[in-house]
Amino acid sequence: MRLQIKAHRGHVPDTVRAYAEKRLGKLERRLYSGTLVEVTMSRQNNPSIRHDHTAEAVVYTKGPNIVARESAETYEAAIDRLVDKLERQIERYRDKRTHEPRRARQRAEPPVSPPELELEPDGESGEEAA
Repeated sequence: MRLQIKAHRGHVPDTVRAYAEKRLGKLERRLYSGTLVEVTMSRQNNPSIRHDHTAEAVVYTKGPNIVARESAETYEAAIDRLVDKLERQIERYRDKRTHEPRRARQRAEPPVSPPELELEPDGESGEEAA
């Protein structure tokens, strides 16, 4: 997994960058080795906004890109929420990639018919002899 951490305006402190690398490193075991994860951090400079620290991530996968955005009072809290959301989305993505082809194959196969009843060996049509 390749991780890029950016700041929208200004810069991200080294402690926050290290924390983000540590927390987002958990996603590495769920993603392919060449997957790019791009994290952008920003801060609103408005005192009336309580959750002013925002973390946004884009995971570039083989299929559709996975995007998540979270806000909190600190960067660390926003990163924690972001990682939780990404884990759920990545699990759904992986399940779809592994289970959907199997489901489609099962739908495409003709249903197995029950075995037919065998006729009696002496050629009678099943009527009782009197």
